[in-house]
Amino acid sequence: MRRLLAVAVLLPLLAACGSDQDDYCAAVQEHQQELSDIVGSGAPDALLKALDAFRDLQDQAPDDITDEWQQVVGRIEALAEALDAAGVDPATYDRDHPPEGVTAEQKARIDAAAAQLGSGTTLRALQDLDQQARDVCRTPLTL
Repeated sequence: MRRLLAVAVLLPLLAACGSDQDDYCAAVQEHQQELSDIVGSGAPDALLKALDAFRDLQDQAPDDITDEWQQVVGRIEALAEALDAAGVDPATYDRDHPPEGVTAEQKARIDAAAAQLGSGTTLRALQDLDQQARDVCRTPLTL
């Protein structure tokens, strides 16, 4: 009787986990072509252009990968905010020759945000997310 009760209590929880995973995998497949096109463009602002897709994937992500999504999305958002605060176009920003009017403080903030985005921690989180999508969803984040 106890075993039956335990199964009855756990079954809805397991079904919900599967549903979350299914929803996430559907979102991965939905964004795969878009992310492939963005990343394949080689544009200097590619990750910024992918931010909306990444946010959606973060929202759909199962609990076991929320930290990785927070790392990636948080670092992209920080760079976007630094660029926006400096009033520069991410597609044309050149750190060696910043546009006139960008202060040393703004440049330092952009540089720091870019360094954090390119850090080993963020790159590892992105690799882990791609590997998880391959292993669990049977599809990579990009083609």
